Amino acid sequence: MPPKSSIREVRINQNPFSAEYDRLGFGRIEVFTKPGSDRLRGQAHFIFGDESLNSRNPFSPNRAPHQLRLYGGSLGGPLSKRSSFFVATERREIDENAVVRATILDDLLHPTLFSQSIVTPQRRLSLTPRIDYQLNPNHTIVLRYQDLRSDLANQGIGQFSLASRAVDTADRDHILQLTETAVLSARAINETRVQFIRSRSRLEGDTMLPTIQVLDAFTGGGAHTGVASNWQDRFEAQNLTSITSGTHLVKFGARMRASRLSDSSNQNFTGTFTFAGGPAPQLDANHQIVRDASGQPAWTMISSLERYRRTLLFQQRGFTPAQIRQLGGGASQFTLSAGNPLASVRQVDLGVFIEDSWRLRPNLTLNYGLRYETQTNLSDRRSLAPRLSLAWGLDGGANRQTKTVLRAGFGVFYDRFPESLVLQTIRFDGARQQQYFMADPDFFPNVPSAESLAGSLAWQAQRRVESDLRAPYIAQSVIGLDRQLPWKTTLAAHFVYSRGVHMLRTRNINAPLPGTGTRPYGDTGNVYAYESSGILKQRQLLLNFNSRFNPRVMLFGFYVHGRANSDTDGAGSFPVNQYDLSSEYGRSSYDVRHRFLLGGSLRTRWGLNWTPFILTSSGLPFNIITGRDNNQDTIFNDRPSLRKTVQPDLLCQRKEPVEPHKPGPAYRQP
Repeated sequence: MPPKSSIREVRINQNPFSAEYDRLGFGRIEVFTKPGSDRLRGQAHFIFGDESLNSRNPFSPNRAPHQLRLYGGSLGGPLSKRSSFFVATERREIDENAVVRATILDDLLHPTLFSQSIVTPQRRLSLTPRIDYQLNPNHTIVLRYQDLRSDLANQGIGQFSLASRAVDTADRDHILQLTETAVLSARAINETRVQFIRSRSRLEGDTMLPTIQVLDAFTGGGAHTGVASNWQDRFEAQNLTSITSGTHLVKFGARMRASRLSDSSNQNFTGTFTFAGGPAPQLDANHQIVRDASGQPAWTMISSLERYRRTLLFQQRGFTPAQIRQLGGGASQFTLSAGNPLASVRQVDLGVFIEDSWRLRPNLTLNYGLRYETQTNLSDRRSLAPRLSLAWGLDGGANRQTKTVLRAGFGVFYDRFPESLVLQTIRFDGARQQQYFMADPDFFPNVPSAESLAGSLAWQAQRRVESDLRAPYIAQSVIGLDRQLPWKTTLAAHFVYSRGVHMLRTRNINAPLPGTGTRPYGDTGNVYAYESSGILKQRQLLLNFNSRFNPRVMLFGFYVHGRANSDTDGAGSFPVNQYDLSSEYGRSSYDVRHRFLLGGSLRTRWGLNWTPFILTSSGLPFNIITGRDNNQDTIFNDRPSLRKTVQPDLLCQRKEPVEPHKPGPAYRQP
């Protein structure tokens, strides 16, 4: 968002099915900035806030310190008879907090709840000059530049992640925008927009120690990334033409985007030890194995924290790694990345469209259009997106005011395959940079060299894009009514149905086959493939109202009832069973059934504005997992389920593949 002082107007586009846009949006917001004025004008502002009126976070032992300082100003005026300038600057200083809520081990290796509030300072400075120049009565040029600097400290911590994992980031963005508006005739306008963005980011963290991940307890050790940098150059050009002909408003145009991304990252170069729960021998108070009447060890299920505790305890007593493993200790998995930290990618995408807004009657408007998109780094070229919508005033006419409007529409919206995923396939192609996975390592807490892991004991991992991958798209349908009521009140109700096809997911296509343990591509390691095999179904009922009783009092609110089911949560999600996706369909990770907001605005004496509001929603769905890797696909996302009984020693020592089973539903109702 530009600084508030530079905003000229905000428009709400009520047609979410315009072919001009590639993304769907129900109520699109368009922000227009100010040109320079006919005389010199300026303003300044300052905002301050702290934690005095904040409540304590229930997971924090104390009310965390918080402070907000925001100040800036703007100045605008004429440069000549045909040109003007406007410049704005703003400084934000926010001392936010991250709350750690974990279970750790004290000095005596006793499980202890740990809560901590850590200040995460955020600093942001922006400078935005703008020049408007009128070449002649029909041509106007607007040149806008923005210099944006952002510094964030203590990022990446909170919840299970301890303070030792903190990283600091520094970002610098240069944004240059040029807009040329040409009035071709009394009925035709052409607009050309060009934008160039140069972004430079740097991330620094302490990587002297490996990361220790104890599932469902804490994540400690060093930061996952030491020193990383990200350089991005993005260029975008658009050309739009609008022609009015009778009752038709025809728009057509094209957009081209090109990006160049260079990323240097040593993420996980110091390694990660993962501890997961599972079956282990039962121990008595003296840490001796409990045996049954036949003299065999008695087995029990232990947590990931208990496995970590046994590891530290028996290491202190001088036990060998083999003895620690027999007593239920030892890390469950070790991962390490090595190789060339630098990777680069280029990508270009193109979108063209044409649409017509046809006003058949004073109370009936029909919008229809077509959009086509394509991109590099993706072989699929079938991204044709039709759009159709209408707005019909049911009780309106030539001489009557419309109070009830029927709105309906349908559209297809494609999503691009991002260059960030292409970058991952280049980085982890098996040659440029290697990822090593080792089950049940016996060298904790020492980190071996990458060269020593290149043998047969460690699996390498690589990423790839499936040859039949298609661009994901969502087909959305909407029908609704807007009604004007007495007392300056409006009420709207809309039903939205969305269906996503070819949604992205990641799958380990070289995971051990259930029942055999054989890898389809041999013992070459994991192959993480991006594929477009997911689906999404979402239904939403949206109700909102707005009442302006008088110039001083306003009341507004909305309610949303939604249901969203899918079998993937995006390109970063893995299925539980790499060879059976049927059990993945369930509540989506962003499925919120109920959301409600009620707010208002009251203007009182001395120019005071009171804006109370209440926001409430039902909880997000959650995933129930065991925290173990029974199917040996190196992903700890297995779900509990009914299964055949297997010998505990097979589960613990991984002598042979576990009996295959069918996982439960992806998400459970809270």
